[in-house]
Amino acid sequence: MSTTKLSSKGQIILPKAVRDAHRWAPGTEFSVETLDEGVLLRPLHPFGKTKLEQVAGYLRRRGAKARSVEEMDASIAKNVRKRRASGRY
Repeated sequence: MSTTKLSSKGQIILPKAVRDAHRWAPGTEFSVETLDEGVLLRPLHPFGKTKLEQVAGYLRRRGAKARSVEEMDASIAKNVRKRRASGRY
């Protein structure tokens, strides 16, 4: 078991063995949840780029307004930010 300290700036360094085992590179973002037993860190996995053909089946719904790819990207990004802010992801 490895140990670490909380710095005066509120930072914790994860031991290299842990970072390597999980393949966490510098800049990896984590969600932080407070539990009765302590704190839980979960790496955030941003959505990768997709092609229109991969999601085309979801585009048409009865009564739905047609949207551009840019409008869809903006809506997705907005909702991801909203979920992250709520601590959901």
